[in-house]
Amino acid sequence: MIVISAATGALGRLTVDHLLTRVPPGEIVAAVRRPSAAADLAARGVGVRHADYDDGESLREAFDGADRLLLISSPELDPARRLSQHLTAVEAAVSAGVGALAYTSFLGADTSGEGVTEAHHATEKAILGSGLPYTILRNPYYSEAFVNPGLSAAVAAGELRDGTGGRGLNTALKADLAEAAANALTGDGHLGRGYDLTGPLWTYPQLARTLAQASGVPVAYREGPDEATGPMRWLNAQVRAGALERQSDDLQRLLGRPPVSLARAVEAALRAASAETQAGAFTK
Repeated sequence: MIVISAATGALGRLTVDHLLTRVPPGEIVAAVRRPSAAADLAARGVGVRHADYDDGESLREAFDGADRLLLISSPELDPARRLSQHLTAVEAAVSAGVGALAYTSFLGADTSGEGVTEAHHATEKAILGSGLPYTILRNPYYSEAFVNPGLSAAVAAGELRDGTGGRGLNTALKADLAEAAANALTGDGHLGRGYDLTGPLWTYPQLARTLAQASGVPVAYREGPDEATGPMRWLNAQVRAGALERQSDDLQRLLGRPPVSLARAVEAALRAASAETQAGAFTK
């Protein structure tokens, strides 16, 4: 049996979708905080169990009988609380006798315990010390945070501005990361390994050219001052420093194919934007 925690989140749902092409639905369990939100998964034959990262007993019951567990990291932003939730989940996995644990960590968490990797770094150490067979999946930032239907505004304006200084980003699509997770859960040779997952390196000047090609409309790139606020301003500073240019072929090897290209991601984002516009016009 394969248990997926946080299975009603975007990454969890996509992973379940891929697993359903590999194993019978009765061998998959969605461990979720609100079982009612997983009614569609239950309708497909997937088992649904209550699991709250703040409730160790619920986690032990949800993980019971799991041959493989995918522990999707908590969305909690506070590092201390996120770590507490992760440690509770690891302890529950040990108590439940889980056969093997796969964890969605963050790129760089194996070497750094500061900033965005703080809780992930400590969680990785806890997993290694737990005695459980493990697979660590170090995900990068999601491409969807940058390549999304909102890019239609740049096409309309004929201009794409950003404050990253033209440096590279090693993001990956959730769908590719979910497929990689499903492969790691169902394939052989992944235990005791940590994977650094990165998609094709891209830049904002390249994104502007790709938008122009995909839309047939000229889109100029303009480097400007960083007008972002909050977490995105911090992230842009990281990009300008080259911190997101690390590359690995681990994602391609787990997928057995190249990750989705920037061009395909842009085409999909513009199609989604067009569909949203048409749907909005239809409902008026």
